[in-house]
Amino acid sequence: MEYQTGQVVEVTAGDAAHGGWCVARPAGGPVVFVRHALPGERVLARVTEVTSRLARAEAVEILVPSPDRVRPPCPHARPGGCGGCDWQHAALPAQRSLKAAVIRQQLRRMAGIDREITVEALPGDRAGNKQGLGWRTRVQFAVREDGVAGLRAHRSHQVIDVGECLIAHPAITDLDLTGRRWPGETSVEALVSTGSDERAVIVSPGRSAGPSREPLAADAVLRRAGSRNHRLTPVRGRGYLSQRAAGRDWRVSAGAFWQVHPAAADALTAAVLASLEPQPGDAALDLYCGAGLFAGVLAAAVGAGGTVIGVEADDAAVRDARHNLREWPWARVHRGDVAAVLARGGLPPARLAVADPPRSGLAREVIDYLGAAGHGVRRLAYVSCDPATLARDIGLLAGRGWALNGLRAFDAFPMTHHVECVAALSAGGVTDQPGEPGSRR
Repeated sequence: MEYQTGQVVEVTAGDAAHGGWCVARPAGGPVVFVRHALPGERVLARVTEVTSRLARAEAVEILVPSPDRVRPPCPHARPGGCGGCDWQHAALPAQRSLKAAVIRQQLRRMAGIDREITVEALPGDRAGNKQGLGWRTRVQFAVREDGVAGLRAHRSHQVIDVGECLIAHPAITDLDLTGRRWPGETSVEALVSTGSDERAVIVSPGRSAGPSREPLAADAVLRRAGSRNHRLTPVRGRGYLSQRAAGRDWRVSAGAFWQVHPAAADALTAAVLASLEPQPGDAALDLYCGAGLFAGVLAAAVGAGGTVIGVEADDAAVRDARHNLREWPWARVHRGDVAAVLARGGLPPARLAVADPPRSGLAREVIDYLGAAGHGVRRLAYVSCDPATLARDIGLLAGRGWALNGLRAFDAFPMTHHVECVAALSAGGVTDQPGEPGSRR
């Protein structure tokens, strides 16, 4: 059987797959990846894409619903609607079970590891009629040709006029970015610090962009230099926010990375420390260190007799990290691509390492570095928002003698298919003893 785009087929949804799909395997036809369905449901699905190996579809009618199905709180979380949320039609406990199943699936397929996984709720998502909503502290809206700011449909450049985004933090919603027009702009982005209540808006210009005549209630407004040049120029206010995590404030440039769930930075920091168990006198690496959050908490733990080295490619984040780490002179930051910095050499041996790479995962040179006994790394905390590349890299590290000691998963992106993980790994065949106070090995 060959499917055609637009065709409606009746299928039974199977297991969840990475990316917010359920996999249907109809007899005599190709595999169908179905959105807006849940495992076990019998659905009518409209085919949206056909390749030589599979078809993609959206469930347009539910014939036999799952007991985990709920009414999506957002009217745009539907076939043909906004592509931002994948699982609004599932109860929150079911969403977490689906994400856990995907992590297990990826670990088994990519790393040959069978492990039970529990996806943990973060504080703020446990109770009330707003469960799983109002958490996203950074939202980028695309701008249509008519100046309307909205969100894109799934796997499409089409911009949907969503009005209020229900997963956006209330402080972002109050800016009413979707209620005004942005003629000539390509996107408008809002971010809020829940620790300081500061808000910033970033506007990306198009070919015929002009300054907005309507005042914004944000503390800062910045403009990008262009679609390829991401440099930010403050129009009003300063170019950074003060974020709160791990008991202190962190300066984070508006264009730099910070976790978007208000409770994520604290939860991940605690998980990293528990994985690494840093001791006074230890040496540690923070790869892809961003604004220096993990480097900072490690510097406090290893003390003046230890060493912490951060590596980061983004210029603004490097400036933030160096500012944030001033309290600990034994912590320093190298600017540059992580693989290139490690290849240059000159870094001191370190017993501990934390890596928080982009979704593409660890560069192969980084895995080779960690696998080389001469660099001394015995414990690694791997922070990842992509189960597929995390599992791939765990498999590659396992081939170099590393063992997966534990994996915690956090529902840092409710209503979406995304999940944040912290994997604890140790180098095999090596005695794992912390350095004595004053040691810099």
